[in-house]
Amino acid sequence: MPRWISRFALLAGCLSLSIAFGTKDEALAQTPAKVLFGKEKLPANLQARAIGSYAKGCQAGAVALPVDGPAWQAMRLSRNRNWGQPVLIHFLEKLAADAKAYDGWNGLLVGDIAQPRGGPMTSGHASHQIGLDADIWLRPMPAGRFSKKERESVSAISMLKSGTRTVDPNKFTAAHFRLIKRAASTPGVARIFVHPGIKKVLCDMAGSDRSWLRQVRPWYGHHYHFHVRLACPPGQAGCKNQAPPPAGDGCGKDLAWWLSDAPWTPKKPDPKKTVVKKRAVTLKDLPDACRAVLAAAPTPGAVVASSEIGNSAYVPIEADRTLTVLPKPRPLYY
Repeated sequence: MPRWISRFALLAGCLSLSIAFGTKDEALAQTPAKVLFGKEKLPANLQARAIGSYAKGCQAGAVALPVDGPAWQAMRLSRNRNWGQPVLIHFLEKLAADAKAYDGWNGLLVGDIAQPRGGPMTSGHASHQIGLDADIWLRPMPAGRFSKKERESVSAISMLKSGTRTVDPNKFTAAHFRLIKRAASTPGVARIFVHPGIKKVLCDMAGSDRSWLRQVRPWYGHHYHFHVRLACPPGQAGCKNQAPPPAGDGCGKDLAWWLSDAPWTPKKPDPKKTVVKKRAVTLKDLPDACRAVLAAAPTPGAVVASSEIGNSAYVPIEADRTLTVLPKPRPLYY
């Protein structure tokens, strides 16, 4: 075969491969990101990083909150959403231990954190994408351990009076107050989201120590759990913080609006405006680094949470682990 024909064949083959990979890459970029990230079962074996913003990003080097610890249990394990950045997992472990030791709270029941590689979820959340958000149930951990089945079926408990936006004083206790106050007082916590009715009770109970209330923000839902959001870890330039909350304790006009009918009354559609169907978020909409996160090999030794029940011992907090600094012990009164 003449040399020029051989070279032409090689060039044609490379071009064909380039087109094939380009087509595959384009198809990947157009696939809803929630599909791509939702099917990943294990974290990316990369340096720990929160990438992008809370509602448009991903995470590398995630670690799992152990299914069981001395003062916590992970719930809804079938979702495989107990993965977060190391700073968040350390925070949850230490908060659980301190709340049990000092605040009269038996232990944390932890709901959704993030998927193994973060990113948009297939259901349930717009945020929780970069491993810095966690849902903590407003139901204390029982004395015993929930079974795998119970972790899927046992419900969180609403703090509201049925059919109202008002907290039921028979449900919301001083221990609830102390737990949320401890979380909101922790350095590095950007926000705590709670139902407006819960924010109202916190404002009423706070007394003169009110600086921590700034971090506690009212939001829809959140009467079964509260949502902790940490600020971006120092030195992670690719992580985008939310704007700081407004100055003050947030117990004035802003809260009054939330407690009125205005936020809860559906807006009438404007017949003059064309309804545009919301486009699914794709890989193109996320930071470029999220492509590397999807492509990375899984972390060696990492396992899906639901497989740990009954197969591993409870995991105590390691004495030599570097943990987020939390406030000094608080007395059992408010």
